[in-house]
Amino acid sequence: MFTDEAVDSVSIQSLWRISQQSAQESVSCLHCLQHPGAQERDLHVTSVSWSCTGSVIACAYGRIDDGDWSTERSCVCTWNLDRRGLNPKQADLVIDVPTAVTALCCHPNQPALIAGGLYSGEVVVWDTSQTQDPLLVQTGMSADSHKEPVYQVAWVPLQKKGEFGVLSASSGGRVLLWMVDSDKGRLVLNAAYALVPQQVPHNSSTSFKARGSSSTVGITSLALSPWDSDTFLVGSEGGLLLRCSFNSQTMAAVSSEGQSVTLKAPAVFPFRPCSGPVHSIHCSPFHRNLFVSAGTDGLAHLHSLLQANPLLSLRVSDGYVFQVQWSPTRPLVFAAATGQGDVQIFDLGHRSLRPAATIEQGGADQAATCLAFNCQNTHLLAVGKTDGTVSVWQLSHDLTEQRHRESSQLEQIANQVAE
Repeated sequence: MFTDEAVDSVSIQSLWRISQQSAQESVSCLHCLQHPGAQERDLHVTSVSWSCTGSVIACAYGRIDDGDWSTERSCVCTWNLDRRGLNPKQADLVIDVPTAVTALCCHPNQPALIAGGLYSGEVVVWDTSQTQDPLLVQTGMSADSHKEPVYQVAWVPLQKKGEFGVLSASSGGRVLLWMVDSDKGRLVLNAAYALVPQQVPHNSSTSFKARGSSSTVGITSLALSPWDSDTFLVGSEGGLLLRCSFNSQTMAAVSSEGQSVTLKAPAVFPFRPCSGPVHSIHCSPFHRNLFVSAGTDGLAHLHSLLQANPLLSLRVSDGYVFQVQWSPTRPLVFAAATGQGDVQIFDLGHRSLRPAATIEQGGADQAATCLAFNCQNTHLLAVGKTDGTVSVWQLSHDLTEQRHRESSQLEQIANQVAE
């Protein structure tokens, strides 16, 4: 006969097996896309981005490991998943690039345009409708341009309705806003920001020592607030996490000599620093004050813009977390790509802090470097890896359909006071 304790133990084990089984059933692989030319040269997938129609996935190749990749040729590939006769081993378009591509972002309403950031510091925009020569505009290597690898690019709405600029951030500590001048074939600098250690604000719960008098803070991640056009967030190589303002009028304490635009110091509020580089930040599309960040500490930190300390920190991986992103349809759900090769999907509505679903174990030689939810075909999630593949996963209704009172649960989390 079983004791009550034994019955409880058996029941718990059974429930755990059922939950593990249901977690696996909640995701299924639709496509495994690969570009043989990139795989032959052992290139990594560094960034993925969906077109605004949701039908095309763009994929950047480069390197995430140490080394000088400035002379390593790479490429950007696109696949149209709605096209008949899709060949997962043959991209619809391959754009050759003279150096590693470190960042990628599709235009929010022009499906042919893709912004890219390069290891060389250049920022480019490609027009994929021009298959013979897709390069539309680039920054070139001028006094205005980045001198270090560009780790993030984003399309930013400009004051003139319907127009967008390209925002870029680099490990050289600068965030630059570019205007697209297609007539001249170049990107023109519109605004410039520099993070200087002695101009980084700090409070009682944060500590940061400036190293050197003029060095900048190397930026490794950037996020735009979808709620406030003045707000952006940056993460740094040294673990800094900062709220910044586009409207800052404070002059940056670095030389602007030779530049066409005066550098401003944008940081207005510090969050508790992380123990290592912040690889990824993403603002909630469902709450104006919430964002999630992750990096080398293996944790996903849920933050409020109003508090220095995180509201919640979840163990995602024993290694690096390369990217985190909120679901576009489930307010309580976000996904995290890990250096151990898997993607963990968390549901903050679950009492357990365990992942609601896990997408494939890969191993250190197949780190999951990037991911992107599809905002149009909301059941799709793309994952890029160091083995050169991009997998497109189908998510179940359980992971994509908003539940009753989910937004109010998110509001409750946002209203918590951080410890």
